[in-house]
Amino acid sequence: MELATTLGKIVGGESDHSYYYLGLPYAKAGRFEYATLVNSYGKSFNATKFGPACTQKRVYFEHLEVPERAFYHKEFREGIKFKYSEDCLNLNIYTPKGKQKGGYPVIVFIHGGGFDSGANSESAFDGDAFAEKGVITVFIQYRVGVFGYFTHDEIQKKYGHDGNFGLDDQVKALHWVHAHISEFGGNANNVILMGQSAGAMSIQYLLYSEKAKGLFQKAIMMSGAGRWPKAGAPKEARLNHGYWLEVMKECGCPDFDSFKNADPKTIFEALEKVKARRKDNMQSTMPVYDHYYLAKPYAKLFYETPKIPMIVGFTNNDMFTVLLAYQTMHYAKLHNAYCYYFDVDAPGDANKAFHSADLRYAFGTLDRSWRPYGEEDKAISEQMMTYFANFAKIGNPNSEGLPFWKKKAGMCLAFSKKGTKMKRPEKFTLLCNTFLGDPK
Repeated sequence: MELATTLGKIVGGESDHSYYYLGLPYAKAGRFEYATLVNSYGKSFNATKFGPACTQKRVYFEHLEVPERAFYHKEFREGIKFKYSEDCLNLNIYTPKGKQKGGYPVIVFIHGGGFDSGANSESAFDGDAFAEKGVITVFIQYRVGVFGYFTHDEIQKKYGHDGNFGLDDQVKALHWVHAHISEFGGNANNVILMGQSAGAMSIQYLLYSEKAKGLFQKAIMMSGAGRWPKAGAPKEARLNHGYWLEVMKECGCPDFDSFKNADPKTIFEALEKVKARRKDNMQSTMPVYDHYYLAKPYAKLFYETPKIPMIVGFTNNDMFTVLLAYQTMHYAKLHNAYCYYFDVDAPGDANKAFHSADLRYAFGTLDRSWRPYGEEDKAISEQMMTYFANFAKIGNPNSEGLPFWKKKAGMCLAFSKKGTKMKRPEKFTLLCNTFLGDPK
């Protein structure tokens, strides 16, 4: 499949219901530098293979001896040969084969991974099923971990703000989509930002940011919406300087320039040592209050979320299950969002609807898993995708033949093998599952 664009000729591939274009560079950035958009590929670009993910801890320290790490490796990454690079700002596009007047709605998906890992080519991510329903999907890579969220005085001096390289990448990806998606058959004025876990949390930050204003019109947040406790909320950028100075010292780098040029493996070896003795690792390697992308403290921004159509949801054995259930439902009430509760235990083990269990259902990729999914699972996946596709098109997930999804405080649309319907999640189930711990 060849597509003539203002970027140059793009050579893509073809699936059952879609044309796909993989590994398309949307921006370029040096280490600890903010990205600039890519607007030309020269005469031709081969977009038939996935691009590299951001260099991350998995390259050197995968820690598969940790049950949770081994679980997620088997779930989404086993058998896939990933490429990693700091030159990682690329995206994958899946388009319907036909044309639509005015362009197709566009889902832009931000992967999770705790802000320090992940890739847009993990096995759950594919846009072929949405293409069949008349929706374009875009899966983006962005910088994670040290390369995404390092903070330092020298960055502040150079740019007037500090950190949030990963957030900057996401905004640049949205700018690229806005500029070019019409050439792929998309409607740049009907962009749905969708993400899971850290991807969903990123969407909240982008909702708060004036820098992303007008770049998307709807949002779907899976297992990440709501007001997080102080320990999981963005700190002011300067408050993370001490953490990163400790990493630099462990790395043998006396100044910013030496760290900017340090070997990646040496950096991750230093991070391993620092993480082993500190308890603030997560909060130090995530988005920060930088007075630029996040112009106010998180607690103030939370109540200033723009009123756009939103879907939020959680699973029956999510991370911090009771907490996430409460904060997601509170967020839905506060922002008049559609709320779902994914109550479908994954077959094959005792981990129930674990954190991320709904991803394969949302993208129609059950057949890529080792799990013995059956016809009931496929029917629920079809339902979920139809709701999401309807929402992408008109801002309302409902249509004829589907159980009616209401916006009602304290209630969610529960996806279940007992039947999809509006209900209140069972508090006892959520409480019990909270004590199950990480999947294993």
